[in-house]
Amino acid sequence: MFGLGGSEMIVILLVVLLLFGGKKIPELMRGLGNGIREFNDAKKNVKEQIEEGMKAKEQEKK
Repeated sequence: MFGLGGSEMIVILLVVLLLFGGKKIPELMRGLGNGIREFNDAKKNVKEQIEEGMKAKEQEKK
């Protein structure tokens, strides 16, 4: 993953733990999860709108 080995990942995790503390990490992960969920919902919405537009355009041609 990203060219990092196991020892590098452990060091990164320890640094994150030291910087943010054990209590803040769940909040950060929850926020990250919410952000990813919102992004995927927006992406799905845009895809549906594009597909609806394409269907409407095809029906206009008929």
